[in-house]
Amino acid sequence: MNNLKMVNKEIEGVITTLSEIKEDATVPKNVKAKMQEIIGTLEEDTILSIKVNKALNNMEEIAADVNLQPYTRTQIWNVISILEKLQ
Repeated sequence: MNNLKMVNKEIEGVITTLSEIKEDATVPKNVKAKMQEIIGTLEEDTILSIKVNKALNNMEEIAADVNLQPYTRTQIWNVISILEKLQ
């Protein structure tokens, strides 16, 4: 049970970070839309591994976007790292 609470806390932290990135004025609109999609995926009531894998696929796509600011890309890599630990 304690492990589940820790996982849920990690997911909440990821969602918070993604929301902050989404609100950043320097982030391109297509990335903001993808962020919202990822947040929706992480909030789904499905098996953890499925939603984490879906989110990771989308995050890796975003990280490759050439229009991202370097600090935004770093935030995205940090989120990817957290999600990979949850797999």
